[in-house]
This record gives sequence, structure tokens and C-alpha cells, in this order.
Amino acid sequence: MKLIIQIPCYDEEETLPVTLRDLPRALPGIDCIEYLVVDDGSTDRTLAIATELGVHHIVHLTRNRGLASAFVAGLEAALAAGADIIVNTDADNQYCGQDIAVLVKPILECRADIVVGDRGVAVLEEFSPFKRFLQRLGSWVVERAAGIPIPDATSGFRAFTREAALRLTVLSDYTYTLETLIQAGARRMPVLFVPIHTNPQTRQSRLIRSLPSFLALSTVTVLRFYTMYRPLRVFGTFGGVLIVGAIFLGLRFLYFFLHAGGAAGHIQSLILAAILSIIGIQVCLIGLLADLVRMNRKMMEETLYRVRRAELGDRSGR
Repeated sequence: MKLIIQIPCYDEEETLPVTLRDLPRALPGIDCIEYLVVDDGSTDRTLAIATELGVHHIVHLTRNRGLASAFVAGLEAALAAGADIIVNTDADNQYCGQDIAVLVKPILECRADIVVGDRGVAVLEEFSPFKRFLQRLGSWVVERAAGIPIPDATSGFRAFTREAALRLTVLSDYTYTLETLIQAGARRMPVLFVPIHTNPQTRQSRLIRSLPSFLALSTVTVLRFYTMYRPLRVFGTFGGVLIVGAIFLGLRFLYFFLHAGGAAGHIQSLILAAILSIIGIQVCLIGLLADLVRMNRKMMEETLYRVRRAELGDRSGR
């Protein structure tokens, strides 16, 4: 059983040595542990330090592509290197290396395909009260979208089985954390959250440059991928609301027509009801078309999964 711990890096020359030093060298149930660093176009000595410290695998991206791209590059390299389990951690040493044992245990016990470290964002002292509130709110929203319990949606401390890594398709340019959870929920992958510890903050987050931008990007990400994986529910709900509004206005017009001495002065209700009903039906039809696109995408994802397995020489799958 081979475990590869991947670390996406961007200008982490100061924190990378500490992060690597904190990683485990051996774990129960694991035969081999290797480290993989993804240098996301760093402009400092991150690449040189990774080489000097004897990192087993190094992926060098010639320009900065962002966290999501670095994460995907790491997954692909780890799969090609024969990883049975892949753990993703941050290069700023936010997460305790000793908790990797906690992450991989449910996978070794065949209880989960994805295990996420729960930082306890509701009580995390490093976060301000407002940020803790936003983290809880965001996790609740992603939980509704994914359909699985999610106490900490933005935690990047995660373990994946080889099978889960082969099936994941990250399309976002911003971050992988929200999208992969929504995907896992849509594909009914077993996902577990386990309590973990965090180290003192070494620097400000580069992903969250400001709370307004973080909220905007996170909201767009959740809406985009929830609509992608459950289009009929989204468009059907919106279209249904419009149709219900049209029915209400139509009944209102009918009431005045039958019981209030004619419908004079209320013809606007009838016109608006007709408009809403037409738009509502069109939105529902868009939902049906989007659901057909979703089914086509599922077939393409299954094809991509099989191509990945064939390229890597994997003969077993679930």
C-alpha cells in the first residue's frame, strides 16, 4: 500500500522545510510513504528547496496556474507514481502532519473514499468571529448542495483513494475544495470528516484576499457546480415558482371576474399570469435540456475515467 502526500506550493521557500519535516515517515497499514511537491510557478527557491530536501516527486509548472490546477497536477502525478492513497496538505504548515494517520485510517478500513480534516471552524481561534460565521454558513450551503454532512467545506487537508482520485474532475480555476465535495455527493462517494489539529498561522491566506471576493467566488462556484450536477432541480424549482405565481395571478383575475362585478382594472393580472406561465414553462424545458446534457456529461466522465485507468494500467475498479 503506497501513500503519496502531495503539497501544492507557490513561493513557499520559508514554510516548505517545516511542512516536510512534520510529515510522517511510516504509518500502520502503509508500506511506502512518498512526498510530492507541485511547484506552481514559484518565483523564489521553492523548487530548489524541494530538490535539496530529497522530495521523491516534483511537478514544476512553468507559470502560476492557481490552486485548483496545482491540485489536479499533483493528483495526476501521484496516480502515475502508483499511489494507492493520496493525501493533500498545504505548504504553509497549517495542518499537523501527525493527523495524516487519522485521515488515512477510514480509507484503510474501507469506510470512505474521501476523508476530510475537520478543523472545527466554529471554534477555531485563528478565525475572527465573522469569518467563523462565514465558514459555518458556507459549509451549510455546500452541505445542502452536495447532500452529505459537511462541517468544514474549505479544508484542504484531505485523503483520497486511488479510485476516488481517478474519478474526480476539477473544472474550477479557483479552488478544488467545494467542487470535489459536490461531485462526491452527486456520485454517492463515501465521504467522512475527522477532527484534526491546526498549527499556528505562518502567513495570511493567498486564496482569501478579501472576504467580499471570497464570498463572491465561493457563491459562484457553489451555484455553478450545483446547477451542473442537479440542473433539473434548479431549473424545475425556479420554473415551478414562476408557474405558481402565474396560477395565483390567474385565480386572482378569475375571482374579480366572477365575484367582484367584472374584471375591469385587473386585466394586468391576466397579462402578467400569461407571461409568468410562459417563462416558467420555458425554464422547466431548459431544465430538461440541461438534464440531458448532464447525462451526456456523465457518460463522458465515465469514458474519461476508463481512459485514465487504461493509461495507468489499472485493471481493477469499482
